[in-house]
Amino acid sequence: MKNLGVNEVREAFLSFFEGKEHLRLQSFPLVPQNDKSLLLINSGMAPMKAFFTGQEVPPSKRVATCQKCIRTGDIENVGKTARHGTFFEMLGDFSFGDYFKNEIIPWSWEFVTEVMEIPADKLYVTIYEEDDESGDIWHEKVGIPRDRIVKLGKADNFWEHGTGPCGPCTEIYYDRGVEYGCDSPTCGVGCDCDRYMEFWNLVLTQFNANEDGTYSPLAQTNVDTGMGLERMATILQGVDSIFDVDTVRAVRDAVCTRANVEYGKGGKTDVSVRVITDHVRSVTMMTADGVLPSNEGRGYVLRRLLRRAARHGKLLGIDGEFLAELSKSVIACSGDAYPELVDKQEYIYKIMSVEENSFYKTIDNGMEILKNDMEEMKAAGITVMPGEKSFRLYDTYGFPVDLTREILEEAGMSLDDDAFAVEMKAQKDRARAARGKSTYMGAAETVYNELSVDLETKFGGYDKCEMDATIIALIANDEIAENAQKDDSVSVLLNCTCCYAESGGQVGDHAIIETETGKVQVTDCIKVIGGKIVHVGEVVEGTVSVGQSANVILDTVLRMATARNHSATHLLQKALRTVLGTHVEQAGSYVNPERLRFDFTHFTAMTEEELTQVEVMVNGFIMANLPIVAEEMSIDAARAKGAMALFGEKYGDTVRVVDMGGVSVELCGGAHLTNTAQAGSFKIISENGVAAGVRRIEAITGTEALAYYQTQEAQIKAVCKVLKTTPDAMTSRLEQVFAEHKEVAKELEKLKAKMAGGAADDILAGKVEIGGVTVLAAEVKELDANDMRTLGDQLKDKIGSGVIVLAGGAGAKVNLMAMATDDVVKMGVHAGNIIKAAAAVCGGGGGGRPNMAQAGGKDASKIADALEKAKEIIGEQVK
Repeated sequence: MKNLGVNEVREAFLSFFEGKEHLRLQSFPLVPQNDKSLLLINSGMAPMKAFFTGQEVPPSKRVATCQKCIRTGDIENVGKTARHGTFFEMLGDFSFGDYFKNEIIPWSWEFVTEVMEIPADKLYVTIYEEDDESGDIWHEKVGIPRDRIVKLGKADNFWEHGTGPCGPCTEIYYDRGVEYGCDSPTCGVGCDCDRYMEFWNLVLTQFNANEDGTYSPLAQTNVDTGMGLERMATILQGVDSIFDVDTVRAVRDAVCTRANVEYGKGGKTDVSVRVITDHVRSVTMMTADGVLPSNEGRGYVLRRLLRRAARHGKLLGIDGEFLAELSKSVIACSGDAYPELVDKQEYIYKIMSVEENSFYKTIDNGMEILKNDMEEMKAAGITVMPGEKSFRLYDTYGFPVDLTREILEEAGMSLDDDAFAVEMKAQKDRARAARGKSTYMGAAETVYNELSVDLETKFGGYDKCEMDATIIALIANDEIAENAQKDDSVSVLLNCTCCYAESGGQVGDHAIIETETGKVQVTDCIKVIGGKIVHVGEVVEGTVSVGQSANVILDTVLRMATARNHSATHLLQKALRTVLGTHVEQAGSYVNPERLRFDFTHFTAMTEEELTQVEVMVNGFIMANLPIVAEEMSIDAARAKGAMALFGEKYGDTVRVVDMGGVSVELCGGAHLTNTAQAGSFKIISENGVAAGVRRIEAITGTEALAYYQTQEAQIKAVCKVLKTTPDAMTSRLEQVFAEHKEVAKELEKLKAKMAGGAADDILAGKVEIGGVTVLAAEVKELDANDMRTLGDQLKDKIGSGVIVLAGGAGAKVNLMAMATDDVVKMGVHAGNIIKAAAAVCGGGGGGRPNMAQAGGKDASKIADALEKAKEIIGEQVK
């Protein structure tokens, strides 16, 4: 039996099937493409569903892959056993209507026994109990004895998923030896113990499962096999578990080194090491495929794994960040097989670092609260945490409920899952009720609920700015009405409209609705319950009534301004993906006539150079006068066209695709320009972070951009007028002004020093003797604290021995300073105590060292008294 590393096994498998005329394909990303049934790819065949169903033509009828997979169904058991993991690699060969049992069964035996050189006497196979055909091939064509061919039932050896293609399975097992067995007399293939390890499952799709429960033969049979790469490496390397094979062990060893622990001693240490090892592999792979941490979907899976690994790191005593560092070992082991790991390694490190730090902040707050809750439970003799407590941790403090459950279990406690679910439902109900209480205009939404469900408005505003319509419903002053009069606040429903209702981040249109008897000024257009389009506004003339014919006139100036900003968001996303990378995805947007706001996934603040690149690129698209074409087509046609869809957005069978000269192709239902040049220009106003891994750009276009430039120009002209220069010479003139200012400042300092010297002479003339110590106590005008200190140093030099006390100020601010030479300090003089007493007289405080102290006060009228107090304190100190 060959002793091969994981990377060697992978290459051997793919090369073997290439020799059998299979096309080798790279692993598909972990994020499913055009498959909403899965959050993450969990098997080798999952990315190929379209090939099996016939929706897409495969690149070859024979394909071989090594597919990255994530399975989280047993996440709670990861770490607790050496068998469970969330990330694994699945080797597979696939036949789409080409070869079948007679080929794949002998090939699989050839690979296992001849290429991997696993002894035949260590191998067993299972077949579906009714699949005698496969049994005969194993025995007659391959030569396996009948007693090594085990028949199992439908639950074990028949692949079926509802109606549709299905078929029997045949699996290959490796006998690890009696030492791994359970000592049961019935122990054999299929036993739950660790002796017989299944490592290769051959799914032989040959039937169609009908609605009535019967099976009919498929016109085209298929083969879908799956071999766990890590399991095969476990067998070949003669180790106990997947955590001991070379690539996984390298990560495991990196964990132990970072934590300064030894693996293999059992207990909680081994559990934590396994959790971190597995989860850091999963998170690294997921991040490389564009998954970002979030609170839902696949982003939540990533966040949960990363945070679980981070917590177990703390249980091992690891200080500071460590996950990004450990991901380097994953990249080192698997980077050749998966180049995206190397290409995106800096991005991976950043995402993991940001998320890990974010979690620690959450943990610090939540752990303290959980600790207190658990202590209260212990004191009360309670072992099950009430639902309201666990929900408070989750809802208020963002503490993962899975983490709460694990920590409780470690302390011999548990979480009341049913009570937690009740709290969660109540919270959702409250949120739903809160949303239902008001609309854009503040009216009770229940008013809209009272409208007939049959009411429908046809939107025709993509290419029309005026339409004839009929008023089909009317709400006046928050009540359903037949009529509305001048000054009434209204919501008008029409049978058709050219007004765009707010959705997809684009604000609603403004318009005028005119009837024979009145006029409504529409200040917003919204969608309410049932997708009804409502025109919100005020009756500004006469009266309007249900059933009246009306003319809807769109505010085209505002619509055009909004369209400029909306089209610019599409161009902006293209530029961001070009400059920053394809990890950039739209995370939200808001466009109105004044500006656009675009949120996108990115992990660090953009540099000035990057912002400039993006701005130049978008303006380049605008100046290229690219045609903007919007078409409705099937979702499949849109995918074929390469249209980008918003993550998590729900689309129907028919979608609208906006194509901007091939530069940007997106699914979008909003209003757009007809060519990019109509945007005029594009200017970024700000860029900042709004959440971990999410940045926001605000920008302007068209007339707003022109106004911005005009304002900037006016300000420049105003500055030039003050500087008496021209814009092109403004920089050099400013440099000149600053240089002149610097020279003036130097001259001023010299003058102040000279004035201080003169003041020093005046102060010296007023020196007094107190207890044999020379004392200079004087009020000085217009000197700040620094100037006062400079003057004090000059006076100290002049007197050679003594104490200087200076005070100055005006109004509510007083500065005081005291200095003492070293010889008088030895006599008992303490400048800090002197200044403290003096400052108290002026309503202030302060202190300092024996030889120098400063203080502040609030009442300048008390300066003379403060100086006298200072003399008094000096006299007491030298007695």
